[in-house]
Amino acid sequence: MDARLNYFDNPTAGKVLKQFMSVGRAFRESSLPAATQELVALRVSQINGCAACVDLHTKEAAAAGESSVRLNLVAAWREATVFTEAERVALEFAEQGTRVADAGTGVSDEVWANAAKHYDEEQLTTLVFLVSFMNAVNRLNIITCQPAGDYQVGQFH
Repeated sequence: MDARLNYFDNPTAGKVLKQFMSVGRAFRESSLPAATQELVALRVSQINGCAACVDLHTKEAAAAGESSVRLNLVAAWREATVFTEAERVALEFAEQGTRVADAGTGVSDEVWANAAKHYDEEQLTTLVFLVSFMNAVNRLNIITCQPAGDYQVGQFH
């Protein structure tokens, strides 16, 4: 697969990506657990079929110590016993925030209330922005056919 657009050779893309990278740093500086962030980013990317982001977030999570069992079970998290209750809520939040066209309502009041039981306002804010951000990045990569498999841990930090 060849990318339709090389983000690193295009001046406009370079300017925009610089801003996107700063958003990513803001997430890492938040109090939302890093493991939760990677699981959420991975699940959003799986739903959207963004191979480049699945590649990136799987490798970043593994490098940060995430187990292969948990990474492999993200796609089937409802039936898996390896996630905490807070992580399960975050994954449900990510799914509802990603499948807005399917659900028509976005994140339900029930899921929001469950998330608020596990995450404070800053963490909820990070979760909202992370899900939205990942959906945007997934679309950028899918539209431009960005290939997967060659990502190196820390490449975009």
